[in-house]
Amino acid sequence: MPHPESQEFQKIIQEERDAYAALKLPEYRLYLAARFLFTVAIQMQAVAVGWQVYEITKDSLSLGLVGLAEAIPSIAVALYAGHLADIHRRKQIILISLFVLLGCSLFLYFFLFLTPNFFQSSGAFPIYTVIFISGIARGFLTPAVFGLFAEIVPRSLYANAAAWSSTVWQTAAISGPAAGGLVVGFLGLKSVYFLDSLLMILSISMVFLIEPKIRTERNQSESVFQSIREGILFVFQNPIIISAISLDLFAVLFGGAVALLPIFATDILNVGAEGLGILRASPAIGAVVMAFWMAHHPPKENAGKILLLAVAGFGLSMIGFALSSIFLLSCFLLLLSGAFDEISVVIRSTVLQLSTPDHMRGRVSAVNNIFIGSSNEIGAFESGVAARLMGVIPSVIFGGGMTLFVVLVTAWKSKSIRELSLLNFRERKNSG
Repeated sequence: MPHPESQEFQKIIQEERDAYAALKLPEYRLYLAARFLFTVAIQMQAVAVGWQVYEITKDSLSLGLVGLAEAIPSIAVALYAGHLADIHRRKQIILISLFVLLGCSLFLYFFLFLTPNFFQSSGAFPIYTVIFISGIARGFLTPAVFGLFAEIVPRSLYANAAAWSSTVWQTAAISGPAAGGLVVGFLGLKSVYFLDSLLMILSISMVFLIEPKIRTERNQSESVFQSIREGILFVFQNPIIISAISLDLFAVLFGGAVALLPIFATDILNVGAEGLGILRASPAIGAVVMAFWMAHHPPKENAGKILLLAVAGFGLSMIGFALSSIFLLSCFLLLLSGAFDEISVVIRSTVLQLSTPDHMRGRVSAVNNIFIGSSNEIGAFESGVAARLMGVIPSVIFGGGMTLFVVLVTAWKSKSIRELSLLNFRERKNSG
């Protein structure tokens, strides 16, 4: 519960209809600042690593392996990380994870000062090793960040805070790839990795300043196995959560083409590193515009039908992108894909925030991260394999088609999604 002496905090709780209510919480602003900074750093690093690996290998499968190198350790530690986030101080876990990510950024930076034939003899293996370690850190970071949300935001503001959190994340997703591509193109890889490290240091500073305001129940008597089992059962016994997660999982797994953008930029659209930054930023531009609009107009009735249509729109956008040979049209189609994807993100995030008990947030987030958080990296691997087997353009068309198929199956099989209304969902939670 909030500290009783904080009158300002209590007043804010009553401002549920204020679109900016969550932003009036000082701790939440620090939370957003930290998340923005480390997300920009991670996104810049992703662009630089993708460019560097493709320069070294000239192989689409090698780009997919970057995603796999990060996804495997993240998935491996996710459930235990969720358990830790529910029994230990989440702020401390976040700080440790960010320090590890900082170390990874510094290693990538110092690799560039080694002899010129370093990567000629070792290939991309040293980069994969660093990304593997960063995957472990991100596996612990995600559930702790999700759990800390409940320690600084009152339940009545979850939907509002979730929308702003997504807006900030998408803004970072615009800034990171664009900055990464531009800095690689004009200043080189050393500058990207240096800025990446600097932003991570600033993010750590923001987290140090956060003081949680809401106490959450922690059951430290449960065994690790019991704790993890409880989190898994909670997710799989909730039809709305599992349907929303599954829909998003398969859409991202098959429909995304981010890992292949260096190939599109270099070999298809011929726009170089600077164009790659714009391509990477385009989905996030659409997403941040949509997120800002949804913060003022949160989804209410017919949320399930809107979710299904949005994921279908994402798949169609990716098919159009694959067929485009015009740079501006490609950017526009990626922008549309980001806007459609953001609708899915906000609806799913709101359902998760409203339905998850505070003492289980780490474990539920861990299960969600296995499905959603790592689906981007596994999707990158799938994209690389598909591109090797089918060719780049056919593989993206195939992925978009599979996304449409998943939407049709979900709409047919999942009554809970078809009938989902966040207005009724909130009322039910509030009355409970």
